[in-house]
Amino acid sequence: MLFFKLLTISTAFFYSSFAHHGPHPRASKADMIRRGKLSHHCSNHVAHFNEKRWKQSLAKRADFTNPSLMEAPYYDTIQNGTCVLSPEITSGPYVWPRSQTLRQEMSEDQPGIPLWLDIGVMDMATCAPLEGALVDIWHCNATGKYSSFTEIKSIGDYQKEHNVSHVEFGVDDIHTDDTTFCRGMWPTDQNGMMEVKTIFPGFYPKRAVHIHVQIHTDWSARENGTMAHGNTVHTGEMYFDENLLQTVLAEQPYVSNTRVDRTLSSEDSIVAGNFEGGYSPMVSVVPADGEDVTKGMIGYITLGVDTEAVKFKT
Repeated sequence: MLFFKLLTISTAFFYSSFAHHGPHPRASKADMIRRGKLSHHCSNHVAHFNEKRWKQSLAKRADFTNPSLMEAPYYDTIQNGTCVLSPEITSGPYVWPRSQTLRQEMSEDQPGIPLWLDIGVMDMATCAPLEGALVDIWHCNATGKYSSFTEIKSIGDYQKEHNVSHVEFGVDDIHTDDTTFCRGMWPTDQNGMMEVKTIFPGFYPKRAVHIHVQIHTDWSARENGTMAHGNTVHTGEMYFDENLLQTVLAEQPYVSNTRVDRTLSSEDSIVAGNFEGGYSPMVSVVPADGEDVTKGMIGYITLGVDTEAVKFKT
């Protein structure tokens, strides 16, 4: 059962524009202390969820590669042994809500290694799985391009070409086209879990490999599947282990991206910000067939959110 509410056509017209309010401010020291206490408070609850991990057979793992089996997540309970409560990170220049739609299959046949991404969401106020939260995901394709921005080489090049000194992320309209690959949203189920199918992301200038994520509560959607209203309670990024990156990026089409050198996570200051306070936005990965990640993988992560800290409303 889906937990979104479709608006009428007249209401959809009323919400025809998205009111994003720029990049999220970094969390204050007081906020960080409060969230640290919330995370510690919920640690035993996360361990309990971990003990109840769903054990799938290899046969089920093989079936999992069937795109028709997308409704239920690979894991039916929150997996991480420690809670993830990431500090707020900017949404970046390639956020474009008009291209984000409700769907579980978001790869759109883009070439790359299949990635089934399972995200568990926990309400840190109650230490319980958060049901009905809308998880909003976007990332570049295997060769570093974002949909809706395919004509932009880099933000620096865009500023030079248009003679502007600053681009306000999420506010300035710099999109170049109507493509939607590697973008999607899906609500969490009664266990606080959701899943989307995409491809493993590539990289682009000056950024480590990453996936953007926002979490919205009290949300509603238009008839075309885009979000019309919601309270954003989390904005962050998710990352992958360097050994996994070396394995994946040696494969086609990733290895064909020779126009720029890859930035390591250790070289990316935005990545460092995600780890403040001991938090860990790392995606854990298992091969979809139980053996070879280059044939497809399931990635899972738990995001602890402070539902009382609404960052902005759309």
